[in-house]
Amino acid sequence: MATFSEDVLTRMELAALAEPGNPVTGQLVRAIGLTETLALIRDPGAAIPAAVDPLQGVRWRQAAAARQADTLRDQIAELTDRHEFRVLTPGGAGWPVALNDLGDRAPLMLWARGNPELLTASVSSRVTITGARAATAYGVQVTQELASQLAASPRIIVSGGAYGIDAEAHRAALTTRPGSTVAMLAGGVDRPSPRANAPLFERIAESGGLLVSEAPPGSAPTRARFIARARLMAALSGATVVPEAGSRSGSLRIAVTAYDLGRRAGAVPGPITSAASAGCNLLLAEGFAEVVIGAADVETMLDPASEAFRLPPAYQQAALRAAPDHSRAARRLAL
Repeated sequence: MATFSEDVLTRMELAALAEPGNPVTGQLVRAIGLTETLALIRDPGAAIPAAVDPLQGVRWRQAAAARQADTLRDQIAELTDRHEFRVLTPGGAGWPVALNDLGDRAPLMLWARGNPELLTASVSSRVTITGARAATAYGVQVTQELASQLAASPRIIVSGGAYGIDAEAHRAALTTRPGSTVAMLAGGVDRPSPRANAPLFERIAESGGLLVSEAPPGSAPTRARFIARARLMAALSGATVVPEAGSRSGSLRIAVTAYDLGRRAGAVPGPITSAASAGCNLLLAEGFAEVVIGAADVETMLDPASEAFRLPPAYQQAALRAAPDHSRAARRLAL
């Protein structure tokens, strides 16, 4: 059995206990360290450090304490070892430094299956393509063209493995250049969702691509984890593109999170009579995304020479502090 360091084992347990994306976790780890943060969960009488809001700290501890189990750490370590998953931690080999832009909302660690080197290239080497699950023929065609041309350029296609736009982006990338796509999962890497896409996930991992998640092995994909995953998909890439999405699509959250982080966001316009394109048109109308009508537009968004677009770091941090659970932009879109 693999031997994990105490730091990694503590991160494993914290990742299982704390809600993904909750900034309180990051604030505590930064202020008092991993071991002391875990001790706060185990000891309900311990004082909440002044580094966090007292009420938020109490709620954080109550939620985390409810998930405690005597063998939790050992279970996660055993599953990680059994499946031969790679563990990535901040500052360690293979860690995607782009996620550090999330500040206190950065993940404690990642589990990966496949080629983690896809995460270590520059942020401009990756583009997130995501959108509607119930994609139309129009959305499928646009996605296939964008993903195949970008994969050939070559770029790394990041998506979430869902039905519709996500799956089409992965497939097009794999067909064009095997090993050119990353699936960011909401549940454990051993429980990719949806199950019907299991052959696609296997193809991604076996072809030199990557399956990755902040959720420990054995974790089920939940609504909260899908919402939290949006920040990872947005931060991991230099640009996020939505080929097709309805007005309530979760992909809009990814686009506006990218906007708040100072990343580029793009959307493919669709007919005003099409409910499937209403979300894309709304992103464009509200100014959260740029018009994308072809791969050349995305290449321009990813070009480092376009760095003048990026929002000032002070704004990025202010946006994260002001909206720890989701961005102001997301609220304006009623997400």
